[in-house]
Amino acid sequence: MAKQSLIKEFWLFIKHEKKWWLVPLIAVLLLVALLMVFAQSSPLAPFIYPLF
Repeated sequence: MAKQSLIKEFWLFIKHEKKWWLVPLIAVLLLVALLMVFAQSSPLAPFIYPLF
């Protein structure tokens, strides 16, 4: 429940303060984090690690 309120609060902050440039930044950070998580359990890990 706390996570939902944090996301809602962040969205309201973006809307109220007109900080729309934060949306692509957060999206890229989430994609990189997901890539790193899935790369750890993947047989492709040795090929993905040199990208970082």
